[in-house]
Amino acid sequence: MQDADLHSHSPEEQNALGDIKINHSVLASIVRLAALEVKNVSGVSSGIVDQLGGFFSKKESDRGVRILENPDGRYQIEIRVVMVYGCELGKTAQNVQLAIRNQIQKMTGKEVAKIDVIIDGVKAVDDRKTEEPRPSQWTKLPEND
Repeated sequence: MQDADLHSHSPEEQNALGDIKINHSVLASIVRLAALEVKNVSGVSSGIVDQLGGFFSKKESDRGVRILENPDGRYQIEIRVVMVYGCELGKTAQNVQLAIRNQIQKMTGKEVAKIDVIIDGVKAVDDRKTEEPRPSQWTKLPEND
């Protein structure tokens, strides 16, 4: 069987072959990574309920992301984000929604019913901080003869 044959099955044919199930923690990872790719998103936050109730039980990839599946198979998503201070919050939140919807549809083939973006905070970008130099950036000292 060639690779082209593996990807040519329609969803109906795949169901005839067996069930394909995607763990919700995988979906949460997709949601988190899609949000972090959006300009002016500083991070994904875990809400106070996550911090208190599920501190030890939740995986890191699930924190700040909640996913429910409707009876019709569409996803309802809630994500908590921290944005960069000074950005247009509404526009950035809308970009997060679009990025998540596009990535979920692209990777799972399923529709997204709703994406709620909760802005948990803003964070200033501190340009004064400098990273530790990497070994490749070290300057070579002159050798003494």
